[in-house]
Amino acid sequence: MTSETKAARPRLIVTRKLPKQVEDYLAGRFDAVFNEKDEAFTPKQLKDALSDADALLPTAVDGLSKDMMEGQDLRCKIIANFGVGYNNIDVDAASGAGIAVTNTPGVLTDCTADIAVALLLMSARRTTQSEKILRAAQWEGFSPTFNLGAKVTGKTLGIIGMGRIGKAMAKRCHFGFDMPVVFYNRSKMDPDEAKKFGATQLDSVEDVLKTADFVSLHCPGGGSNRHLINAQRLSMMKPSAHLINTARGEVVDETALIAALQTGTIAGAGLDVFEEEPSVPKALTQLETVSLLPHIGSGTLETRTEMGMMAANNLVAFFEGKKPDNQVN
Repeated sequence: MTSETKAARPRLIVTRKLPKQVEDYLAGRFDAVFNEKDEAFTPKQLKDALSDADALLPTAVDGLSKDMMEGQDLRCKIIANFGVGYNNIDVDAASGAGIAVTNTPGVLTDCTADIAVALLLMSARRTTQSEKILRAAQWEGFSPTFNLGAKVTGKTLGIIGMGRIGKAMAKRCHFGFDMPVVFYNRSKMDPDEAKKFGATQLDSVEDVLKTADFVSLHCPGGGSNRHLINAQRLSMMKPSAHLINTARGEVVDETALIAALQTGTIAGAGLDVFEEEPSVPKALTQLETVSLLPHIGSGTLETRTEMGMMAANNLVAFFEGKKPDNQVN
């Protein structure tokens, strides 16, 4: 391949390190700039990338705001987001600037649901605290009353957002742990479809919170969903209930959640996402009634590779003059 041919290829900036298979694929089709140090881009670096490249492949935590895309002549023509959610991108501003936006839906469903189940079990059975005691050599042997948790089997699961991941969570819990499922979804689901997951649709978020023993969040972030779970709604949950969040950090008011856990308003929580990642409030990390994971919901080699390849294929389709399958604007 001549240097002239290589130079003619679209210039692509990738904001984080991706699985080798994905980077090799991109390198063969684009004049690709990779993030070898895997350090998060600053807002300035993201803004500059929109002017320096024909395409940008960011992650779901790279904020691309309106002011980055307005009032300047941008070179970038497509943002291929690495993630099913794209509330990190001002899609209206991107459309106004003539930039296509794509995402990677579907491929992370199973692994994210698996982590939600893991957090549910961790929170219910207080595994984080038990492991901490064991690793600190503070375990004094079997005791009938040591660090007692809550039984999961037969308890009611509440789901907020019955999309792909919500359905996968319902399937695992209903058929795996005999859990009745109630859910809230903005759109109405056919009752026969809901029955496939052992689920019943309720009329409001509040109805789910009042009914469920475990509440699992699977709704998009941003917009009206910011702080969807606030102090008032937390107060509606059972004192024995647990909150699980693998959706987006901003869906939960962290300050209100910390207060609810400190006062015993709810029994526990399991979180994989946070409001200001990678920053996690110290008060949250010090609580013994919360299990925390560092945003690893889709964190398997298989899934992250599939996500990367989907983003890559969206880019290839776009530069071949086709509309990408996963274009959202």
